[in-house]
Amino acid sequence: MQTSITIQLIATALIALLATVGTSQSAEREAGSSSNEVAAHGPMPGDVSLYPKELDCARKHPAPGYYSSLNGAEIADAQRSGLFPCATFTGSHDGPNQVFAWRSIDDYTGISYMNNRKPGELYLVGGEFPTPADPLQAGPYVAKANATTGEQIWRTYLDNPHASGRWIGNANLNILESGNIVFAWSTRIVLLDGDTGQILNFNTLPSGEAPAEDTNFKHVTVAPDGTLILKNQSRPVGCKVQGTMGIIKCVAQGMKMPNSVLLAVDPETLEVLSQLQLPEPAASPHIVTPHGDRIAIYLGMTQTARRYYWDPKSQKLSADENWIVRPQQPGQTAMTAPSVVGEWIAFQLNGLFSNKAASSVVVIHEDDAKKVETIFPFGDLQPGEWSFAPPKAGADPENGMIYSADMGMKKVAGIKIDPKTGKLEVAFVVDAISNTFQPLIGPKDRRVLLLTNIKLASEKQTIQEAVFTLDKYTEQLTWRDAATGKILAESDFFEPLTINSLTPPGFGGRVYFPTAVGKGFYVMQVKPKVAP
Repeated sequence: MQTSITIQLIATALIALLATVGTSQSAEREAGSSSNEVAAHGPMPGDVSLYPKELDCARKHPAPGYYSSLNGAEIADAQRSGLFPCATFTGSHDGPNQVFAWRSIDDYTGISYMNNRKPGELYLVGGEFPTPADPLQAGPYVAKANATTGEQIWRTYLDNPHASGRWIGNANLNILESGNIVFAWSTRIVLLDGDTGQILNFNTLPSGEAPAEDTNFKHVTVAPDGTLILKNQSRPVGCKVQGTMGIIKCVAQGMKMPNSVLLAVDPETLEVLSQLQLPEPAASPHIVTPHGDRIAIYLGMTQTARRYYWDPKSQKLSADENWIVRPQQPGQTAMTAPSVVGEWIAFQLNGLFSNKAASSVVVIHEDDAKKVETIFPFGDLQPGEWSFAPPKAGADPENGMIYSADMGMKKVAGIKIDPKTGKLEVAFVVDAISNTFQPLIGPKDRRVLLLTNIKLASEKQTIQEAVFTLDKYTEQLTWRDAATGKILAESDFFEPLTINSLTPPGFGGRVYFPTAVGKGFYVMQVKPKVAP
């Protein structure tokens, strides 16, 4: 009897001690935290009742070649649409909302892209984004984490530039239909086991006219037949700056990028099936989409927008010499990745800096390259102003909308397109500084736009300084009505979102916010605000 009482007393004391430790750890974590983190007070599972519904919806909207999930591709699908119709906005469209946020338990240096497979599974890539604190990180790596807590399950390092001497730029993350992960960087490509992180296969890719030391095969897209379509993003020859920002910095100094190469690769063996040298540099990603009964590849280069084809039967890549357009106007710079909007292919101009001309959006008809429409959503560039629109134009084909973000001009626009004529009209313009993509979530009639917004360190800080220092400003996430730009909810300001990244949706109404200079990533969710 005495032994039983003693055990009970010890158990009670242990429970009390653990509770005290837990409370102390929580209080220590929340000290100095944002109001969003204090409101959450713990990990964010989202609305678990939505998991089955969202997964079933995703399986009914498959992206051929990719794992059928809420977010199995780097930017939604082979068209890089940024459209996630099966993701849920759990806030109110009409009343006030509260944002909850929680930072991942584990740290992930240089984190950029994040993808889901099944509910509870989260994959991310990091170690390839130089920061002021760590200008040459060990990486890249791919990791699997708990989707709620951010606790690491496994991490597979694929390179270390300190040892290899390679130029390491941003790299895509895509989950194949098999559930495995294809990952390319530098001139190398691997196939990873999605369950264990084990390297299943490896190959070295040909860089074409570009020197191997200046090549980064960031651009990986999956064709409907499963074939991998890759293109290299090349750093100017002679440039020694690490990271993708090295391209921008060295181009700004007048250095020239070498021409890119287009590859078709087997998704299992990683064998190069076809190779096509491109006539220009193509710093931005390509997209893959059907054109009639053919598989079309659209891309924007330094001077021209072009179309290529992949033929699974002949296993050959070919150029369409009848679809070549020069959409740039004097003073404008490179095109970003294209977007499909019905029968039109949209391009964002000024993907690199320009102090000579404002950014524009150009749409080209898929069946007639002579049908071209252009709009300058933010008007002309005024003296002393600067245009920089690195993210591709967002697109919502169902609602006939295109989205354009110009970080330099500090604005984002929603643009309406006439599906028959291609005529473009500005639907709204909002003041927001964003250098990243504009994901869209939810059903057609309740579409929500995810848009980041930067707060500069001071009125004197320029956009150029913010881009090149990275750690001198803060950034928030806003949820907006996609038709009007009206803010539905806005988070606190956190460490900057990783440049060239995006805020992908997760199961249960969550959104992920990766930051290269913070500790890991943030998990966010919106809920209707409850009156006190």
